[in-house]
Amino acid sequence: MNETWIILGASSAMARAFARDMATQGDALLLCGRDTADLERDAADMALRGAAPARVFAFDTRDPESFMPILEAGRASKGVLNVAVFAGSMPEQADIDADPSLVAGVVTDNFTAAAAFLMAIAPEMEARGAGVVVGIGSVAGDRGRLGNYVYGAAKAGFHTFLSGFRNRMGRSGVQVLTVKPGFVDTSMTWGLEGMFLVASPSDVAADIRRAIKKRRNVIYTPWFWIGIMTIIRTIPERIFKKLQI
Repeated sequence: MNETWIILGASSAMARAFARDMATQGDALLLCGRDTADLERDAADMALRGAAPARVFAFDTRDPESFMPILEAGRASKGVLNVAVFAGSMPEQADIDADPSLVAGVVTDNFTAAAAFLMAIAPEMEARGAGVVVGIGSVAGDRGRLGNYVYGAAKAGFHTFLSGFRNRMGRSGVQVLTVKPGFVDTSMTWGLEGMFLVASPSDVAADIRRAIKKRRNVIYTPWFWIGIMTIIRTIPERIFKKLQI
């Protein structure tokens, strides 16, 4: 069966690793992001890996007009239509504290733009009665922490959206997978202090691929973050607010 993947934020390291996996399956790829020159190079690589075809679209979370050509291409595709959302941003919390105007952009990049795009493509996926939505959240969304509470709040909002969206789309046979990565070796985390147990993008992509096959709803990647976040979520607030995490 022909499958097409719309990949938002396709320039990220995790998105590239995931796209390579889908290319080797012979899926068509719509690679969407701001740096189209970079994505054109990726498209050529994906074509060599078996993607049929790999196309590039300009996509900016803060420019809703950039959504339209991608939506149109998705609606014009044949067979199963899938969407993977890797788009996001994570400024330093100290920078946001110093300039609260950055909050709106963080929420747009990590939550509301993806939600708007998915709502727009949802009727097409429902009509086809199949497909997969992969939404990249974060363990940061499980509890607000001193070091990244604005980013965490945006991801928490996206998690909640995906939960409700899963309820809606599941009635039409569409799988909605929420992915909660821990620390991953990407440009977004480069240079951050306190990093430990860092996963590679290819490992995360492999976990996503397995979760799709098993029709999972929510996964932590790597798996041990389930235990770490269970502990963090159960720390009493009176203690948690004193911790430097």
